[in-house]
Amino acid sequence: MSQYTTGEMAKACGVTVRTVQFYDQKGILIPSAQSEGGRRLYSGDDLRKLKIICFLRSAGLTLDTIRQLLQEEDPGSVISILLAQQEQVLLDEIAQRHEQLNRLGELQKGIKDISSFSIETIGDIAAIMEGKKKMSAMHRNMLLTGLPLSILQIASILLWIFKGVWWPFLLWAALAIPYGILWSRYYFRHTAYICPQCHEVFRPALKEAFFADHSPRTRRLTCVRCGHHGFCVETWGGDAK
Repeated sequence: MSQYTTGEMAKACGVTVRTVQFYDQKGILIPSAQSEGGRRLYSGDDLRKLKIICFLRSAGLTLDTIRQLLQEEDPGSVISILLAQQEQVLLDEIAQRHEQLNRLGELQKGIKDISSFSIETIGDIAAIMEGKKKMSAMHRNMLLTGLPLSILQIASILLWIFKGVWWPFLLWAALAIPYGILWSRYYFRHTAYICPQCHEVFRPALKEAFFADHSPRTRRLTCVRCGHHGFCVETWGGDAK
């Protein structure tokens, strides 16, 4: 019967001697015998067992899970459950890493867009990122609900020009005006702005916000804290009270 020392076991499986010794200490891979000098000696079955342990470890299974599996009289009855659990753990880790990559990308993009960087800037970027999904959802809802009105507007203008039928345009105006008022009130009640000077997150008055010069991501406002008047960055302001 072949016997292997700790070093030979480690070399055969591509691990360190300390790893083999550690598995012995944890009771996962106990040597079959000892030499007269007290050295660990492993059998061919032990070598196969170590290869199985190394394979399962490379798949991400914990030592406790592997120990549980090796102690099962019928490992086939639990292996699928254990593997499914490990798969879910890995999928969760991948999702978490993707989220971290997205946050790093947003942070890098935010830093590039800012001429004067300070530690408070990271807080501003974090606030913008935190509400980005909700802001995107609100913009999407505005677009989807406004699309029928846009189609009606174009159709009514064409009818007025080519057919002389003007009443569809009046219908559009009767719908568009209250729609615009309601959405504007909703939009500015759920939107806040970040002052580039003092980094205050504030909600401007509806009238000021509505008539202010703006870009897709900024609006020229007066900060309620420091009085700075300039372009402030749009972010999610939370649910209106």
